[in-house]
Amino acid sequence: LLFLCLGVCPSLATCPPCCLCASDMISCSGRNLSIVPSDLPGYATLLDLSHNALTVLQTPDWISRPFDRLATLVVSRNSISHIKVDAFTAMPHLLHLDLSFNQLIALNKSIFAGMEELKELLLFGNEIVQINTGAFSNLYSLQKLYLSGNRLTVFPLGLYWEPGGPRNLTFLDLSYNRLCEVPVQSLLALTRGGGIYLQENPLVCDCALLALLEYWMWKQYRPLVDFRGGYPCRDGSGPVSECGLEVVLEMPFEAQTYQVELGKRLRVPCPGLDAQGREVFWLTPKSVVNSSTNDPNTPLVVLPNGTLEIWGAQMEDSGTYGCVAARGHHYNPNGSLEVNVVVGNLSTASTSGLAVGRSAEHFNTAFTTLASCVVSIILVLLYLYLTPCRCRENRGGGSRGCGGRAFILCSDPREVESGERRSSGKRVAFLEPQVEDSVIGGPKTQVMNLGHIITTEGILKNSRRSTGSDSVIESNSSISDTNFKLSL
Repeated sequence: LLFLCLGVCPSLATCPPCCLCASDMISCSGRNLSIVPSDLPGYATLLDLSHNALTVLQTPDWISRPFDRLATLVVSRNSISHIKVDAFTAMPHLLHLDLSFNQLIALNKSIFAGMEELKELLLFGNEIVQINTGAFSNLYSLQKLYLSGNRLTVFPLGLYWEPGGPRNLTFLDLSYNRLCEVPVQSLLALTRGGGIYLQENPLVCDCALLALLEYWMWKQYRPLVDFRGGYPCRDGSGPVSECGLEVVLEMPFEAQTYQVELGKRLRVPCPGLDAQGREVFWLTPKSVVNSSTNDPNTPLVVLPNGTLEIWGAQMEDSGTYGCVAARGHHYNPNGSLEVNVVVGNLSTASTSGLAVGRSAEHFNTAFTTLASCVVSIILVLLYLYLTPCRCRENRGGGSRGCGGRAFILCSDPREVESGERRSSGKRVAFLEPQVEDSVIGGPKTQVMNLGHIITTEGILKNSRRSTGSDSVIESNSSISDTNFKLSL
C-alpha cells in the first residue's frame, strides 16, 4: 500500500497459477506443460519441470529470464528429443541437471555449454545411440554421469581424453546398454580413481574380460561386487577354455618386493602364473601395458610369458605393480596379484612407502644398541665409584655377610685406617665355595680370613700421582690362592 500511495510500482515476484512456490523452490510438475511459464520467479534454487510435455530445449524459447541462483533443474519424464546449443546458458551456477526418461537420441556438440559448475548429470532412461565429439565440453566440474538404460554400443572413451572434457569424473553408469566389448586396458587405468558400472550389458566373455573381472573381484571393486550377477564369465562360465588356463602356479599370499639399481634392467614375473601364449596386462604406477600392444618407445615391455621387463629403471618406476591375466578356476582370491618394485637402495626408497618397515627395524636395532652401550657405561661407573664396603667378622672369627661365592668390593685397608684416599683402585675378590662338613650342625670351615687378603692395586684407577709405584707393586705381589681367586 505504501508503494501504491507513493506511485511506485512494486517489483514483487509472483508464482504462476500452474506452479507451486515454496521459499526458494518452484515446482511445475505434472501440469502437461508444452512450454515453460514466462513469469517464473528468478529467486529459485530448485526448479522442477518433470512429468510434462516439453519436446525441445532451445534458448530463449523455453527459458525467458536468467536464473542466477538456480542449482538444481529437473526436466525428467518429458518428451524432449532435441537440446539446442547454449540451452542452459541462463543458469550458469547449475549443479544438478536431471534429463532422465526423455527421448534423446544423440548428444551433439556443446549442448551443455556454459555449465562449468555442473557436478551431476542424469541422462538414464533415454534412447541415446550416439555421443558426438565435444558433447561434454566445458563440463570441468562434472563428477557423476548417469547413462544407464540407453542404446549405446560403443564405450564413450572420449569422456576422459577429449580436451575440455570432465576432469574430475569419478562415477560413470553405463549399465543396461548394448555394449558388447569394452576397452579393458583403458578401464584398468580409469577405474583406479572412480567407479564404472557395466552390469546388464551383452558383453562377450573373452580372456581379456575374464582377466578384468577377476582383478576387479580381487580388488573388491564395488561396481562388480554389488552387481556381480549382472556380469558374464561368472562362476567359471563362458568360452574361457581357449585362454590357456592349464599352466597356473601357486599364488603368493603377500606382495613380493623386487629391487633394482638405478638405470639397470629388471624382470618381474606375473605372480602365480606362467602366461605363455595368453594376454597379460600390467598396471604400473604411470600407465597400463599389454603383452599384445607393446610400445617400442616405452621402457616397459611385457614378454610372451607375461613377465614385465623394465629397461633403465628410474626412481619414478618405484611403486605397486598389478598383473592382470585370466586364471579361470585357478583364481585364488586370497593370493596376491601385485608386486612392489623398489629402484635404488631400500633405505632411499622410503619416500615411496615401500621400505617403511625396514626403516623402523633399523631404527629399533640402533636404539637397542645405544641403550646397551649406555647401560654398560653405567655399570662400569658403578663398578669404579661404588661406595667401599668391608666385611664384618663374627665374634667367633667367621665372616658375616660374606658367604661362599660372595662378591666383595673393598678399599685398601691402609687407606681406610689412615682416612686418606691415595688412588681410585678397587679390590675385587671372588670367594670359592667351601665344602661343608657332613655332620649337620657341626663346625664349618672358616670361609675367609680378611687378614690374609693381599690385593693388587694400580690397574683399575683413573690416575696415580705416587712415585713409589715399584714398592707398591712389590708389596702387593703376593696372592693367596688357597681359599679364593683374585680377579682384577
